[in-house]
Formats: sequence, C-alpha cells, structure tokens
Amino acid sequence: MIFTKFNSAFGTTFAAADNGKLCHLWFPGQKHEPDSSSWAEKNDEPVFTLLKQQLQEYAEGQRQTFQLPLNPRGTDFQKSVWEALLNISFGEHSSYGVLAKQLGKPKASRAVGAAVGKNPIGIIIPCHRVLGSTGKLTGFAAGLEMKAQLLAVEGVLEPEQQALCL
Repeated sequence: MIFTKFNSAFGTTFAAADNGKLCHLWFPGQKHEPDSSSWAEKNDEPVFTLLKQQLQEYAEGQRQTFQLPLNPRGTDFQKSVWEALLNISFGEHSSYGVLAKQLGKPKASRAVGAAVGKNPIGIIIPCHRVLGSTGKLTGFAAGLEMKAQLLAVEGVLEPEQQALCL
C-alpha cells in the first residue's frame, strides 16, 4: 500500500492506493483513520494525480462525478452499501432507511449507518449525501462541518444554512 499527503480545498488530505486503485481517502483526526505506519509514501502515483485534479474540480463546481479506479476494503455488506452510495447523484441526498430498503433490508438502517460511517473513501464514495430521515445532518467520519461544506459545494445547503445544521 502506498499513500500521499496533500493540501486540498478540504484541508490536509491523505490518500492510499494499492495496484493503482484508490483504497482510502481521509483527513486528520477522522474516525476510522487507517494505520498507515507501514505504508510507503509515494506522491507521483497516477491515481493520486487524478485524485488531486478531480477534487479541485469538484471543489470549484466543475465536476459532479469522479472517474477514479477504486478498491474500498470491507465486508460484502459494507461494499454493497458503498456501491449504493455511488448511485446518489451530485446535489441529491438519501437517508439510511431509504438505502436499507434499496438493499432489500428495510430493517437494517442501523447496519447501513454503520457501513456508511466506515466508508474508507469519503467524498469519492459520497457518504456525505446521506442525511437523517428528517433531513438533518447526521454523523460524518470527518466531522459535521466537513459534511456541511461538501453539501454546500453540491448546492444541497446554502452556505448560510451550514451553521444552522450543525
């Protein structure tokens, strides 16, 4: 596994890849941060170059979907939840209950929430697009402030609404 550290519009950003595919994207202090102590730092990996460019375009409102090779690591259930997250379009949102129903497990909203919370490739796999059933911001591994910032980029929240949701 290799990793890189860089500054993005979202602050200090870390990414890890294996065999040319993105496995992790995280921010300092984020919940479920991977242990990268045995990974080699490599800043010129093509997937990292693409990631940096696409994150910048996203932050500037020039990109609505990411085109990156992904390899999130988790259980089959977690992967099914993360795949469902990829179907939530830019500027849209869903809830844990709706995702559970879409997965054919209508009583599994808590399990879906746990899987969403362990998403290893935040932003790219858009877990920030999942809100509580009432539309309120709920947990986000990188913090609710970051979640509000991402939703504002997508036009789900107006910048002045961000503080009201936290």
